Amino acid sequence: MGLTNWSEIGVDVGTATSTANAATINKQCGLITTEALTTAAGATYTMTVTNAAVNASSIVLCTVGKGTCTAGMPAVAFVTAAAGSVVIILQNIHSANALNGTIKIGFMVMNATEVPSA
Repeated sequence: MGLTNWSEIGVDVGTATSTANAATINKQCGLITTEALTTAAGATYTMTVTNAAVNASSIVLCTVGKGTCTAGMPAVAFVTAAAGSVVIILQNIHSANALNGTIKIGFMVMNATEVPSA
């Protein structure tokens, strides 16, 4: 049986720009633009995001795309949620080229809530 009905999910969306491997964005989902990166091939970049919507049991989904970066290949390596923050580690998985500009990180925070029994 396939889905035949879609409905919208309301979320609180925001944007932020990181400075020195850190950003603050107190929203359920959003888009973060990193500072200009020069991460070497195979190396990692770690960003700490302060976010009051995150708790230690949150699931934080992340995507990554190139902002002004035209070289390298950024990928999400690890995402670790904690009370009030999330650490996102990106890896440049290109075999030779370093990153050479900003990266866009999209995220969504999901927190479980108990459903009352019927």
